[in-house]
Amino acid sequence: MSLKSWFQVARRPSIIHRAIQVSVVVGTLLVVINHLPALLHGEMTRFRLFQIGLTYVVPYCVATWSSVSALLDKERPNS
Repeated sequence: MSLKSWFQVARRPSIIHRAIQVSVVVGTLLVVINHLPALLHGEMTRFRLFQIGLTYVVPYCVATWSSVSALLDKERPNS
């Protein structure tokens, strides 16, 4: 499987939609767990905002990787 074909699968609307859903749910939970005191006390810095952004990007990437891997395994002929 080439990297180009991996990204073709990753761009499928169903994969993107699922990854966004996972990212919103998991990312929000992690932001609350890790940053709620800073949010409540107005202690937001650029670095903390960067961290919060990554808190959403990482679950998106994990969900995409998992979905693409599952689809490719399913499509792979038995060897």
